[in-house]
Amino acid sequence: MAETTTAVNPCGGSAPSTGGSSGAAEGGAAQQGGLMGMLFPLAIFVLIFYFFIIRPQKKRDKQQKNMIDSIARGDQIITIGGFYGTVREVRDDSFQIEIAEGVRVTILKSAVQGKRSAATPKTEAAS
Repeated sequence: MAETTTAVNPCGGSAPSTGGSSGAAEGGAAQQGGLMGMLFPLAIFVLIFYFFIIRPQKKRDKQQKNMIDSIARGDQIITIGGFYGTVREVRDDSFQIEIAEGVRVTILKSAVQGKRSAATPKTEAAS
């Protein structure tokens, strides 16, 4: 008389087995498919995270660094605090700016928000 055993499937079901080794091979294949099924969405999430968050941030950081490196004496800048000033001295990690006549302050390079564009002269409209 042949003895029948029940093998437990890792996916939650059970399948009758006749004692052969084919049940172990099917279980390994199902387990590998489950692992790939979990890793694929994770890989997609990592790619989305990279292209929508990390890459644009690196691009902004590079533009900010290039802008700060291009600042020279006499340029007008805007600080992150909202002050407008004219660069009077460039140091290794800071700028000395003049924010009013005779008022000079030293700020870190990281406190610069941007360069102020050259003021365009106002043209008077003929009446």
